[in-house]
Amino acid sequence: MLGMDFWQHPLVETTGYFSVVVLCLILTMVIFEIVTKYKNWEEIQKGNVAVAMATGGKIFGVANIFRYSIENHNSLPEMMGWGLYGFGLLLVAYFLFEFLTPKFNIDREIENDNRSVGFISLSISVGLSFVIGASIS
Repeated sequence: MLGMDFWQHPLVETTGYFSVVVLCLILTMVIFEIVTKYKNWEEIQKGNVAVAMATGGKIFGVANIFRYSIENHNSLPEMMGWGLYGFGLLLVAYFLFEFLTPKFNIDREIENDNRSVGFISLSISVGLSFVIGASIS
């Protein structure tokens, strides 16, 4: 029988956090795939740099939020809860970005490989992930 020392070993804990965050990252990317009007991975496969930047920003943003959550919460369920809550805030920011730019459609511009819009989207995701991460600490 394995003792509690095994489950508290840093290598086991790290593997556990890594595995859970990868699963949460897959879940959040599926949600982003649903809410965007374009197909992220199809566009990236075609060489759409704007979509790659926007998607990379989302991946970095979600991973960064979970980084803060791992650092500041002692149990796996608590870490997951705060990390997913932070993702929800990042998702709200995505919709606000679209709403606050009424002169053009963000998703359409990114789908059309407008790299300026892709870069701003990346910057918003990354920048807000630090603010969200600090607030869930």
